[in-house]
Amino acid sequence: MKFATKALFVLIFTALVLVSSQINFSALMGGQPNQFFTFFQFLGPIGGLFLGPIFGAVSVLLAQVLEIAVTGKSFDIVGILRLLPMVMAAVYFALAKDKNGNWILLVPILATIAFVMHPIGAQVWYYAAIFWSIPIIAKLFFSKNLFARSLGATFTAHSVGGAIWIYAFNTTPELWNFLLFSGTVLFERVLFALGICISFIVMNTLLTYVENKLPEGVITLEKQYDLRKMLSWAK
Repeated sequence: MKFATKALFVLIFTALVLVSSQINFSALMGGQPNQFFTFFQFLGPIGGLFLGPIFGAVSVLLAQVLEIAVTGKSFDIVGILRLLPMVMAAVYFALAKDKNGNWILLVPILATIAFVMHPIGAQVWYYAAIFWSIPIIAKLFFSKNLFARSLGATFTAHSVGGAIWIYAFNTTPELWNFLLFSGTVLFERVLFALGICISFIVMNTLLTYVENKLPEGVITLEKQYDLRKMLSWAK
């Protein structure tokens, strides 16, 4: 019963993530034309906490595979690798408060190494050093803070995506410098982190209504982020 209920939640969350992936948020710079970040960036990572790292990652992966199948996008090696950023973001979000989950920090560390090993990345090594240290700092020092966890999750996705991007496309040091010094990436990722926070609080509040009707351990909630309690504290 517990597994069946959890599987049902995985399917429901997968459907929500799939819908969110169809709503464009901002254009993706430096790659192929007509590619966009979507509201998937807000919703994808939070499944890792509600469902756990494994089921959360499965739901995100399943939603992306279905999205590729529905839209007819290319499923080449680059397409497969591009499934990884949000999967890793979901795992990071799930493990952010887990004292035994520091292994997730290997993701931005390995992404940084891969980036710097590329001839272009070696010229702009500080890009990876600045941005991809954020999930490490957030996990080690601010793991109890929802915004810090959200920021760590979105920059974990960014680290994996960036490492893939620099090998998959013909980029230049000028592009990476522009993304860094114009504030484009920082502004974008702060918005994503805020979106993750809001999505988490809304979902967390809605799920508290059904928690008592579910087998124990099916979903994980953080009662301090129940919107009703937060509003009562504000009074």
